[in-house]
Amino acid sequence: MCRSIKTLREPFTPQVTDADIEAAALQYVRKISGFRAPAAHNAAAFEAAVAAVTEATRTLLDQLVVRGGGSGSVVAGQAAASTGATVSGAQRER
Repeated sequence: MCRSIKTLREPFTPQVTDADIEAAALQYVRKISGFRAPAAHNAAAFEAAVAAVTEATRTLLDQLVVRGGGSGSVVAGQAAASTGATVSGAQRER
């Protein structure tokens, strides 16, 4: 659909940041709305859509289970959790 949106699950992307998720959501909303930057009267709807897609993406990544991964991800996920970093479910489930 949109070539600017990259795959955000392992093994394609080992570290997914909030910025990665928000950028993908923004690109998706831009593509389906046809607006790079909406007019002032559409800004609230545009921003709400980006926020909703961002949250849906986080939920999806948290719930994905990647099979056949290495054994280091659980430790990495625990370390990230202790530092407050966001770790996808795919990273925790390996």
